Amino acid sequence: MALGKYSRVDNNRSSSSSSYCSTVTIVIFMGLCLVGIWMITSSWVVPVQNGYDTAEEKKNQVEDQFPPVIMDRKNSGNKPRFEDKPRDLSKDAPQGDSNVSLAKDDGETNFNAKENNGNIEETKLEKSKKDNEQSNTMSEQSMKDNEQSNPEGGVKTDESSENPGGQGSENSNEKPNSNENDKKSYSDDSEKKRNEGSSWTKGDKVDKNVDNVLDKSSDGQVKKKSSDEVFPSGAQSELLKETDIQNGSFSTQAAESINEKKVQSSDSSSKEYSWKLCNTTAGPDFIPCLDNCEAIRNLHSTKHYEHRERHCPEVSPTCLVPLPKGYKYAIPWPKSRDKILYRNVPHSQLVKFKGGQNWLEISGDYLIFPGGGTQFRRGALHYIDFIQKSVPDIAWGKHSRVLLDVGCGVASFGGYLFERNVITMSLAPKDEHEAQVQFALERGIPALSAVMGTKRLPYPSGAFDVVHCARCRVPWHIEGGKLLLELNRLLRPGGFFVWSATPVYRAKGEDAAIWKAMIELSKSMCWEYLNKTTMEPVNKVAIATFRKPKSNDCYEQRPQQVPPLCPESDDPNAAWNVSLQTCMHKVPVDTSKRGSKWPEQWPERVEKPPYWLSSSQVGVYGKAAPEDFTADLDYWKKVVTKSYINSMGIDWSSVRNVMDMRALYGGFAAALKDKNLWVMNVVPIDSPDTLPIVYERGLFGVYHDWCESFSTYPRSYDLLHADHIFSNVKKRCNLISLVAEVDRILRPGGKLLARDDVETITELEDKFRSMHWQVKKKYSKDKEGLLCVEKSMWRPTEVETLTYAIA
Repeated sequence: MALGKYSRVDNNRSSSSSSYCSTVTIVIFMGLCLVGIWMITSSWVVPVQNGYDTAEEKKNQVEDQFPPVIMDRKNSGNKPRFEDKPRDLSKDAPQGDSNVSLAKDDGETNFNAKENNGNIEETKLEKSKKDNEQSNTMSEQSMKDNEQSNPEGGVKTDESSENPGGQGSENSNEKPNSNENDKKSYSDDSEKKRNEGSSWTKGDKVDKNVDNVLDKSSDGQVKKKSSDEVFPSGAQSELLKETDIQNGSFSTQAAESINEKKVQSSDSSSKEYSWKLCNTTAGPDFIPCLDNCEAIRNLHSTKHYEHRERHCPEVSPTCLVPLPKGYKYAIPWPKSRDKILYRNVPHSQLVKFKGGQNWLEISGDYLIFPGGGTQFRRGALHYIDFIQKSVPDIAWGKHSRVLLDVGCGVASFGGYLFERNVITMSLAPKDEHEAQVQFALERGIPALSAVMGTKRLPYPSGAFDVVHCARCRVPWHIEGGKLLLELNRLLRPGGFFVWSATPVYRAKGEDAAIWKAMIELSKSMCWEYLNKTTMEPVNKVAIATFRKPKSNDCYEQRPQQVPPLCPESDDPNAAWNVSLQTCMHKVPVDTSKRGSKWPEQWPERVEKPPYWLSSSQVGVYGKAAPEDFTADLDYWKKVVTKSYINSMGIDWSSVRNVMDMRALYGGFAAALKDKNLWVMNVVPIDSPDTLPIVYERGLFGVYHDWCESFSTYPRSYDLLHADHIFSNVKKRCNLISLVAEVDRILRPGGKLLARDDVETITELEDKFRSMHWQVKKKYSKDKEGLLCVEKSMWRPTEVETLTYAIA
């Protein structure tokens, strides 16, 4: 800005000097005013922010070389105090104004108008960019602070009800949106506040997120002279640099791309996989390990019912079993105990075979079950009460809780024992009395397809409080009593064998011979013959009851060691594919051993750690066994009550048949004990052998290898619970086969609750979606996942013929 040209004053021209001086004075005065206005304008337009922006832009050269500038409106004329010497500043640092000036070495203040104007333009052009960068930094730091307060990291996507007070998946999913809003808010607010000459505040309070950032990073160089002003220092500006984001809230593009490729690969495999319909002779009733026609044809003998035992194919099927024509959703319990839909189990031969024994009858679209049986035609409840009256020590539902019913028929005996608080493992082969076990399961009664042939039954020793046989057609007395000795293995010391077959009350011909042989055999086995009732007036049958000894005294006093005692090396709990032996195991007498005492009465026994769980034993989870047991129960109570019951979208009133595919202590079943359902606790053969604990609690279950098919009919269960079974199985065998087996076991409308690692859960979700199952819920937490899916009625159209299953 020019101030005008100065003219030389000529002393000889005195006449014009006065006028000329006045003019010069006015010009000088006006010039000074303009200079003052220019200086004021220049000093206000070039604020501290300009210096901050420049420092940000040059932060790689000016790191931490000057402290914060404090601007106090009340004392705006005061110069700032610097801790560093002026000579230490970078040449690119801002050069001050009337309120904030930087001293030169010569002590003079020099303003360059052109330079200042350039800084003003630079400030205007970069203002928005700087604001956005700073707001992004604030948001990123805020999220990092939140992560530090949650050491687990990530989103707690497992059900929040399992972790009361924790961060649920919904809240976690809201965080990115919240951060975006925060960024926008910071940007808008900063733009507005800077234009107004104030700091980043809202009302009278400084934004908490900004404070948090400053508090986290402050090293004494960030100062606030008033609550309205927050200025980052040079050190604070380093927050704009990238940090290690591996543990932060934001993923990397590399990680996202890798994950997406995995998902696409998984999706592609699920889409490319084409499910097929199994073509077998058994059709909708196909049980792979029991309907292996090729293996059965190659048997050398069938006199020991080898053809009714398990003969699994070398490769488990991956096709889906068809539905019976006209299949509908099953009738729920308790109505199902008395009637089922005929189309669901379309077999009528039993009506002809057992028409006079009141097993079942056809009525329109339904099969009706009057509650009768071969030995209790007039009703199971009367028969059940008659047993307790004859042997009061049985004490249904208190002393006796877990029962094995051999040759169960349609399982009416077990179905009515529920009214006495007794759970019954009903057992029958898949034979000419077609679909006995299928009828039982459709009714909502526990049952398993199995036969007493050449192998031990898949239960531990000393498991059952009572074994029942009502005309079960098992030849107990032949071949040295091999089959009765298997019952001896299964019975708890002091347990009862209840027998109501015709040899008990018919004293003629073969019946008389069998009765005599049974009395001799049971005596040699040291069983106590308690009594034989008179003919029961209603059902016209009599009942004989025997009791297994509680000590080894009788064994040692026998004149002949027949049957012999098993060698010490014979493990009575070994049951999977183990051949039957004609020997007896000693009764445990050490008070610290299982079987030396009777369990607590029901229901106390379900929650109290068994007396034989020693503190010196290490449990499944690494704690002392009693603590392990209690921790498992507490955990499943919490999961079932706060997650499964309320958060999975399951109508538990329609759930009756439940299977826990990996039971361990049976905590899941124990947590459901007050529900109107039953749980088949499966202990995989490669898991810790905890099935004896399950039975000790008054629950029941079986051993099984999930690389093979389960011995049950298709469409047997309402709900399957799979706790880390799929990831275990896929290490040893084909995961697709297990998925197909789950489809075979579950009823349409049935649910699968799977807990496993996230990778396996994602894989399962793809497979079930490819079968048109509905995904009800899916959660993840850390590296663990939970999936709840519901089976549909969908069946594929393409067919796969299983040649080994064609008769």
